Amino acid sequence: MDTNEILDYCLAKKGVTETFPFDNETLVMKVDTKMFLLMPLEKQPLQINVKTDPEWSAELRERYPQITGAYHMNKTHWNSVITEGLKKELIVKLIDHSYDLVFKSLTKKAQNTINNL
Repeated sequence: MDTNEILDYCLAKKGVTETFPFDNETLVMKVDTKMFLLMPLEKQPLQINVKTDPEWSAELRERYPQITGAYHMNKTHWNSVITEGLKKELIVKLIDHSYDLVFKSLTKKAQNTINNL
């Protein structure tokens, strides 16, 4: 997947916005007000940071050398993923998982508002 495919995929999800809260190069995708994906636009090869369940994080890091603990983030919950060499299905699964984890952490009111969009 390239940058535009990832961006389009994320923006197709309910309640998602794109922001640049840190600098002009790090795209942050949020559901409501919470981050679920970061993507440094100038970094090559393409890399994303996604939230994952800690047990799955350990499994992913053992299996894929392109997946490591995310720099400057809680490495228990966040992974940096170099997308090069990974199947699109896995990247989509990681994005969906991150979105779902963050969505479930929102208040019921926020979840209902997003579900009714």
